Amino acid sequence: MKNNPVPYQKIVFVCLNERPSGVCCAGGGSETIHAQLKAAVKARGLDALVRVSRAGCLNQCAQGPNVMVFPDNRWYSNVTESDVPGILDELVNNVVAPG
Repeated sequence: MKNNPVPYQKIVFVCLNERPSGVCCAGGGSETIHAQLKAAVKARGLDALVRVSRAGCLNQCAQGPNVMVFPDNRWYSNVTESDVPGILDELVNNVVAPG
């Protein structure tokens, strides 16, 4: 086993869990939220510094879609597509470009 430093300054986990019945993040549009965050990070040229990842169930289904940001210890719940720009603005705050 090799122990490596985390290669990103921030990691964004978007819950994409889908349940056949009942409330779930995927049913609330989390796939679109994930795609928008990923595209926006790439468009700003930050994809080497910020990783937008798919997450399984975060066990907060009734408050979904859910997005977590580390190491910021941020948890966004009831996220909608209109929330993506605000999350992105907070996300890129304090990201230090190399050089």
